[in-house]
Amino acid sequence: MQKPNAIEVSGLTKKFGDLTAVDNVSFNVSSDEFFGFLGPNGAGKTTLIRMLTTLLKPTSGRAVVSCCDVSEEPKKVRERIGVVPQAMTSDLDLTGFENMDLYGRFYSIPNRERKEKIKYLLDLVGLTARQNDLVATFSGGMRRRLEIARVLVHSPSILFLDEPTIGLDPQSRRVVWDFLEKFRKEDSMAIFLSTHYMEEAEALCDRVAIIDNGKIIALDSPNVLKSQLPGNDIISLTISDDSRLEEIQNAINSISFVHKVKPDGQTLRVYVDNGALNLTALLERVKEAGGVVTSVSIHELSLEDVFIHYTGKSIREEEAKKVNFFIGAGIPQKLGR
Repeated sequence: MQKPNAIEVSGLTKKFGDLTAVDNVSFNVSSDEFFGFLGPNGAGKTTLIRMLTTLLKPTSGRAVVSCCDVSEEPKKVRERIGVVPQAMTSDLDLTGFENMDLYGRFYSIPNRERKEKIKYLLDLVGLTARQNDLVATFSGGMRRRLEIARVLVHSPSILFLDEPTIGLDPQSRRVVWDFLEKFRKEDSMAIFLSTHYMEEAEALCDRVAIIDNGKIIALDSPNVLKSQLPGNDIISLTISDDSRLEEIQNAINSISFVHKVKPDGQTLRVYVDNGALNLTALLERVKEAGGVVTSVSIHELSLEDVFIHYTGKSIREEEAKKVNFFIGAGIPQKLGR
């Protein structure tokens, strides 16, 4: 018997006055899937999570989370989900254990069951030795691991992670990824991740929806999304004289191993087969067309390339912003309370 979907979204839309933050979005997430929502800051990711977690009412459309309509049965939805928002919300004046214990008490988990679950989760995230230390002494990565573990105390059926590693250094980010991978092997549940880190979505997610300006522009597994792009490598050529870019582009477009050429300032992104093997021939054709190459790079296709393919732009790394959990990055600040 097929399991019901953990999340079912149909035509979901959220408007703030004249601004449409989420625009007619539809998708499903299966009960054991790691599903990613990938897009730049301001694309609508947090607004969508806030609707799915009952903190915002949709303007139109429907969302069912853990078999409950988010508009009609918000209390039941909240009982069945775990949410890790962008902002750090653990209490700095409590220990790691006390943060976990207080959360479990909110859900009226019996004392013995609560302590056993906390012990298991702290061990899973590698914080057993620090459980009696104040959270104020924790690093950013440790605090984030604690917050993910904390929302699992009541055994939710769906875990929502909104930019869980934003602001963390690369090493701490990798530790959080390793924990999430480890957790998936221990417990089967749906995980909904929003992120603007391409490598995060590619490393963790079974399927990825790419969102831009409130709309889903692509949805599939990372490998399938990459396979839909022409060629298997991208050669980036920076040309010294941008006045000859069009002439050079036309010259290399006719080469058999070149699938597509996309200008980006003084750089030409060339989608090719076997980039390393064909680089010499490509440079020779540029030279014949009168171009002078000042720099060259070759890389395999990534989700970043998929995003550029569909939107014509790259996702910019942005500094983490402190957000209020109840207002959050999902609401334009002038419209927040």
